[in-house]
Amino acid sequence: MYCQHCGTEVSESAQVCHHCGSPPLRTFQAPRADIEDDPAMRLLLPVGRSVWAVAAGYAGLFAVLGVCAPVALILGIVALGDLKRHPEKHGKGRAIFAIVMGVLGILLPTIFFLSLART
Repeated sequence: MYCQHCGTEVSESAQVCHHCGSPPLRTFQAPRADIEDDPAMRLLLPVGRSVWAVAAGYAGLFAVLGVCAPVALILGIVALGDLKRHPEKHGKGRAIFAIVMGVLGILLPTIFFLSLART
């Protein structure tokens, strides 16, 4: 380690620089937390998530357009299967969201068009 003021090499255990008397520069490293253990990071980033669950979540968002509803439903079911095979992954909420939005995206337009056909 080197003194931050004069650049003289000092030992790791030295409290002050033996050349100029100033305290040596101490660098402390914060303990690194695994990004997968942080719930906030898992909420924002697809860390430790099933790729199928992420794709299903996005398809579920677009399921209100109707065209993506069957895709969201299929991806949600595939994601649940992937999560069952790999319990260390996350994303069950996204998969369920995709299934619900896929079903709603299929049923609501169907009901609407059937009611129009009856009138």
